[in-house]
Amino acid sequence: MVVLLVVLCSAVSVLYMLACTPKGIDEQLAFPRANSPTGKEGYQAILQEREEQHHNYINSLKKQISQLKDELQERSEQLKSLQDHYTDSLGPGLEHSNPEKTPADLLEFLRSQIDRAEVHAGAKLPTEYAAVPFESFTLQKVYQLETGLTRHPEEKPVRKDKRDELAEAIELALETLNSQNSDSNTNHHMYAASDFIEGMYRTEKDKGTLYELTFKGDRSHEFRRIVLFRPFGPIMKVKNENLNMANTLINIVVPLAKRASKFRQFMQNFREMGIEQDGRIHLTVVYFGKEQMNEVKAILENTSKSANFKNFTFIQLNEEFSRGKGLDIGARIWKGNNVVLFFCDVDIYFTAEFLNTCRLNTQPGKKVFYPVLFSQYNPGIIYGHHGSIPPLEQQLVIKKETGFWRDFGFGMTCQYRSDFINIGGFDLDIKGWGGEDVHLYRKYLHSNLIVVRTPVRGLFHLWHEKRCLDELTPEQYKMCMQSKAMNEASHGQLGMLVFRHEIEAHLRKQKTSSKKT
Repeated sequence: MVVLLVVLCSAVSVLYMLACTPKGIDEQLAFPRANSPTGKEGYQAILQEREEQHHNYINSLKKQISQLKDELQERSEQLKSLQDHYTDSLGPGLEHSNPEKTPADLLEFLRSQIDRAEVHAGAKLPTEYAAVPFESFTLQKVYQLETGLTRHPEEKPVRKDKRDELAEAIELALETLNSQNSDSNTNHHMYAASDFIEGMYRTEKDKGTLYELTFKGDRSHEFRRIVLFRPFGPIMKVKNENLNMANTLINIVVPLAKRASKFRQFMQNFREMGIEQDGRIHLTVVYFGKEQMNEVKAILENTSKSANFKNFTFIQLNEEFSRGKGLDIGARIWKGNNVVLFFCDVDIYFTAEFLNTCRLNTQPGKKVFYPVLFSQYNPGIIYGHHGSIPPLEQQLVIKKETGFWRDFGFGMTCQYRSDFINIGGFDLDIKGWGGEDVHLYRKYLHSNLIVVRTPVRGLFHLWHEKRCLDELTPEQYKMCMQSKAMNEASHGQLGMLVFRHEIEAHLRKQKTSSKKT
């Protein structure tokens, strides 16, 4: 066996040497290809052919190398351009030399967007038009200001990206609430979408989108608020608050002169929503003059007796009506602890849900609330073709045909009394109607307080015929007439009134032609 293995190894070695030993030049040249020249000329032809092949191959390699260099240069320039743009967007904190710093710097940049946005503190704004309003939403509807002529003030989100955006915010809020409960050893309520009450969101184009979502709390009058922020990147948790509004009193201040019938309607709404459903409320009526005063006092006293309600104050002033002065006096006369003030008019209808929205969006020294109410059109025009006007509760529907978001009005507002006093109150030099609310609104905008501006579904301005008095200044008269024009009906309804003669003529022609046929 050993001898056999030796013989086999020797045979393999011999075969390997015979197969791998290179041939000599003479041997290679001694056997030219078939049909090729023989002798010295044949050898030269073969050498020349081989040389040309090597030359062509080298040129091909050089060309490929040149193309690769050009492509590498182009890719390098593109990468440098992207890096420069990325660095500019993140700020000077990003260093090219240390790629490990990139995630940390990016996170720091995203967090700086929260500080730049009005999340933790307000920003001083130059005019009332500089404030970025919120839009509010529920699980089914979005309440929006910028409707134009096609969108509706209340509608289901049509665009998929908007639906997905709001659904993602609600989902993350629920995860936050439930993950906090799962970390504790005690049994807590597991939150679901049905616990979501309402939310608000607004987008600042250079910062991101802020979401504030309110959920039901564990007990009555308790709420949970989740604040989220999307800094043009991943959405981030900002706050997880437990808000107890059980002892938060609202003082509704109403300035009034005459208008006893409107006050009776207001007190019906106040009794149902404020006394019977909410119960944490005070009413301050500042009455100007003596005409119809006894009737107004009787309405107030009857409500007090029938509802066993004692939390009201009646102030009578023997002077010309001034809305700003009435609200200012009503706010300052309060002697109790710091209270939420809701400046209201007698032609306003509010729900119990709105009163909680008022509480949730005010915070002493930090936040004031300027809701955008839904203004009702003239029911006589809206329901004129129906033959009869439905009851008031059936008229309070948020639709394009029934009213509009009163985004040019700043009169209905909620703020703590301490903030109202510290800001300086109303300008008492303004007399009559209009102007005083804008002046106060601008004061808040110029301060460091957060001004929350959003349409709310529980606050309505009831239609009433508006009269613009000759005693008003030109600017006040202009504002009054603009308000009067917008108060009557929608574009389509006003168009039907303008062209009613043409419409009637068309109908007559249609009847005539139908009779002939």
